[in-house]
Amino acid sequence: MTTVQIGKTIVGDGQPCYIIAEIGINHNGDIDLAKRLISVAVAAGCNAVKFQKRTVDIVYTPEELAKPRESPFGETNGDLKRGLELGVDAYREIDRYCRDINITWFMSCWDEPSVEFAEQFNLPAYKIASASLTDDHLLKHTRATGKPILLSTGMSTVEQIDHAVEVLGTKDLVLLHTTSTYPSKYEELNLAVIPFLKKRYGIPVGYSGHETGLPSTVAAVSLGACIVERHITTDRASWGSDQAASLEPNGINRIVRDIRLVETATGDGVKRVWPSEVPIMQKLRRVGL
Repeated sequence: MTTVQIGKTIVGDGQPCYIIAEIGINHNGDIDLAKRLISVAVAAGCNAVKFQKRTVDIVYTPEELAKPRESPFGETNGDLKRGLELGVDAYREIDRYCRDINITWFMSCWDEPSVEFAEQFNLPAYKIASASLTDDHLLKHTRATGKPILLSTGMSTVEQIDHAVEVLGTKDLVLLHTTSTYPSKYEELNLAVIPFLKKRYGIPVGYSGHETGLPSTVAAVSLGACIVERHITTDRASWGSDQAASLEPNGINRIVRDIRLVETATGDGVKRVWPSEVPIMQKLRRVGL
C-alpha cells in the first residue's frame, strides 16, 4: 500500500481523504480576500489551501501579454496576469495566517523561479498543474526540492502521463485525475479513470474537480480518490475566470461533510451482524441457524 506524507498527514489508501481548498487566483490580488477564503476552508474542515504562483514574463509570451483584455487591473492581458500575482509580503502574511489558524498551505508553481520563490516558505508539498505536465524542466526542478508532488493529469494522454511519471519517479508522487475545462461537463469527467491510474502506476491517485456540482466529487472518493481538490470562492458571480467553477462556502462545507459520511459508510468490508440489528432479527425472522 503506497502512501505519501504531506506535512504531518499520511495520504493514500486506507487514510481519510485529504481535502484541498484551491484558492488559486480567486483572491483577485487582494490579501484580505485571500485570508477570508482561508477562513472558509478552515470552517469547512479542509486539510489544506492552495495558491498558484507564476513568473508572468516566463509563463506568457510578450504577444500574449500584449493582447487587449479589460479587467480591474488594466486594458491588457499582461495587466491582468500581473495584477493577480501576490508578492512576497502577501505570502508572508498568508504563511503567518495559516500557521495561526492551523491549516496547511502550498502552491502550484508554473515555472522554475516560482519554485525558488516558494522554497523560502518551506512548504510541505508542491502541485504541478495539468498545463505543466509536459514541461520536463519544471518537473525536474520541482522534484529537486525533495518535496512530495501532486501532478494533475488534465488535457494529457496516457503516453504523456507515462513520460511525466518517468521523469518524476513514483516516490512521493500523487496523480490527480482532472478535466481541464472550467466548468467541466459531467459527461467529460470520466471518473472511472481514477482506478485505472491507480492500477497503472501503483501510486496514490486523487481528483481535482472543476464541475459546478457536488455529487461527482464525492463519487470520486468512492472510486478511490485519496485527495480531493476543489476551487473555492466567496461568490461564484464574482469577477474572475475560475469563479464559476468554484464552490461557495456552503458548497465546500457540504463536500467535506459528504466525503466524511461516505468514508464512515464505506466501512471495512467485513460482513457482520450489528448489535443494533439483533432485536430486528429476533422480531422479524421466522427461522434461522
